[in-house]
Amino acid sequence: MVLIAVEALRHSYRIGGGLVWALDGISLNIEQGDFVAVMGASGSGKSTFMNILGCLDRPAEGSYRLDGIDVGRLRQDALATIRNRSIGFVFQSFNLLPRTSALENVELPLVYRRMRAAERRRRALSLLEKFGLADRASHTPAELSGGQQQRVAIARALVTEPLVLLADEPTGALDSQTGQEIMAIFRRLNGEGLTIVLVTHEPEVAANAGRIVTFRDGRMVADHPATQHAWHSGSQGRLSLVYNAQ
Repeated sequence: MVLIAVEALRHSYRIGGGLVWALDGISLNIEQGDFVAVMGASGSGKSTFMNILGCLDRPAEGSYRLDGIDVGRLRQDALATIRNRSIGFVFQSFNLLPRTSALENVELPLVYRRMRAAERRRRALSLLEKFGLADRASHTPAELSGGQQQRVAIARALVTEPLVLLADEPTGALDSQTGQEIMAIFRRLNGEGLTIVLVTHEPEVAANAGRIVTFRDGRMVADHPATQHAWHSGSQGRLSLVYNAQ
């Protein structure tokens, strides 16, 4: 089933007195359960594309349908609802509230949904436990390592049970070993059926996906399966260790 469908997508910015097309005719389908990495140099349009997928921006031309809904035609309040209910976001800089505990950070999207406190806490604690952070629930971001902060951010993105997870350079602020552990989590989540779209400029990160789409100067210039790695074999045991790593 096609979850994300974009057709003839165009988007521009004014720089000085000129018009620059950040996206210039992107057409792409992403199936439910896909894991897609979007690659490209700085200025290729990949971040603009991610902002449109996340309903943070509207395309100037073309269409974007998410789960059959033409989101380009929705009002701002409807877009905010889709962002809260259908899309999970993971960022390079974690974007956690600094004076708030890990548990409260994970609960936050459900606060906006006005969910009852007991159910919010149950969901958040369950995810923190899944990612090996149950004993860090009361810690603030400053008391957590970079890898732990990113796992809290992933838990926050998942607490609303979204249709798709959007990740913008999720390993960019981490050392290589911790980055590999975070990518193992993404692979595990995708193996559980979650649709993931990831933006990266690192080929070794993109290779974790099932499919790599490459942008250049606002256009899609390649779309092919990613190179498959040995993690397919015997991955479950290694992933359990990653989930419980501190």
